[in-house]
Amino acid sequence: MSTDPETHPHVGCSIGADGRITFDLPPGSPEGQRLLLGLRPKKGQPEETVHVLDFEPAGERRCAVLDAHPVLAEGRWDVYLLPEPGAERQRVRAGLRDLRALVDGHRRHRPSPVAVRIPYMTKDGHLAVRAWLRTTHVEAEAVDVTGRSMTVRARLHGVSLQEGAVVSLGLRGAGATARTVEPRAEDEGRSLSFTVDYAELAGGTPSGAGVWDVFVRPAAQAPRIRVGRLLDDLADRKEIVVYPTADVGGAALRPYYTVDNDLSVEVGANA
Repeated sequence: MSTDPETHPHVGCSIGADGRITFDLPPGSPEGQRLLLGLRPKKGQPEETVHVLDFEPAGERRCAVLDAHPVLAEGRWDVYLLPEPGAERQRVRAGLRDLRALVDGHRRHRPSPVAVRIPYMTKDGHLAVRAWLRTTHVEAEAVDVTGRSMTVRARLHGVSLQEGAVVSLGLRGAGATARTVEPRAEDEGRSLSFTVDYAELAGGTPSGAGVWDVFVRPAAQAPRIRVGRLLDDLADRKEIVVYPTADVGGAALRPYYTVDNDLSVEVGANA
């Protein structure tokens, strides 16, 4: 596999609201090339899952289409070019990415399973696709913070609120340690809002520092669903969407998005 960034071809892409991705080569690119998407394996493990696509003429360009089905497994998919049969594959540099169809994706209801794809540029400039595949999903549409609390407005996909529904905050690494909040149901149970009191979280963090992960249990006996923000054009939110820190009783609290774009609240000592 070629590792010289100067020799890597540029490939652009556009995505539709249904998740269909069209990859395009620059004008004048040679015929016979194919596109390969490889699911990035865990560290130390071999690559096992790939999709190979053919490029077809499209005016002056050549395009390869990844249809919405079958859905992609959850993870990060690296994009490569196969110049010709038997040739070494080449990592692809990110060209123009048209993600306009994803910007308001949180407004559209998604049936189960909830399948998400976001093309993005890696830190070293390569093209990749981030994919999520969830049976159900709770999308955080807005997080409003004050010096004492945070209020979250969210929409449920693939499920709706039923009797006995609660919002659950679990202290990471502390087993059954949890706090529950009563949700305010809207839109016939398809949307909700809830407010988390920072003082209660700070008081429930035994060591004075920890992370609370946010879930919704949509019915009394239902499995918990992680709250996150997946349905727009941001593949990685953690360093982009930053909420202010509140000082409560000697503790510093702030909501944040994890590396998986899930919503959590960090509790730490007040500097």
